[in-house]
Amino acid sequence: MITHATESLSERLAEVWNDFELRLDQVPVLSRLAEGTVTIGDYRELLFNLRQQVVDGSPWISRAASNFDIDHFELRTAAIRHAEEEHRDYLMLERDYVAVGGSLDVLRGGRKNIGSEALSGYMFHYADRPNPIGLLGAMFIIEGMGARRAAQWANKFQEVLGLADNQVYFMRYHDEADSEHTGNLEAILGSGIIDDSAADEIVRCAQVVGRLYVLQLEEMGR
Repeated sequence: MITHATESLSERLAEVWNDFELRLDQVPVLSRLAEGTVTIGDYRELLFNLRQQVVDGSPWISRAASNFDIDHFELRTAAIRHAEEEHRDYLMLERDYVAVGGSLDVLRGGRKNIGSEALSGYMFHYADRPNPIGLLGAMFIIEGMGARRAAQWANKFQEVLGLADNQVYFMRYHDEADSEHTGNLEAILGSGIIDDSAADEIVRCAQVVGRLYVLQLEEMGR
């Protein structure tokens, strides 16, 4: 059943996504990718920075799951399943990094940039709240990136840099996996369990995560 809150939420999230995409397109490395001037060093740097954030993905989802009470059993179940599916994602990214000449020791010894620190800190802080339903907004941004951008980026990196499929596997995988996750998210958002207060939390979280995700990409190499 489509409620007024759900219909409004869909429209509000679409606005958040449009703003997010405009900011993404201005990120230097993604501008160079679009122009066809991106380098293999840019790609390695992107993987390096993404890895530090991806490692935290499953842990904050698991923490969120532990804070949903029995009245939010459906969301707890979905979060547990999602955490299980994503807890090895960083290993794919590591393989891609090594496949384009990166050092695994350097990658694993790396640290988050300022944007990644802010993003990770926000996610864990929010996940500690009772019934952190607003994190559906974070998933809207992060899973939406994979579903809407991953294949496009993989194709362009391969076109410009001549990369093989095993060098962009992380992005290829997330094109398919996140499309499925996005479908699951849309089902939850349209299930009728989202009231006006929850919708406000979801939109706000999506706004914050969108800005912090862009900051993470802007801070690459600093």
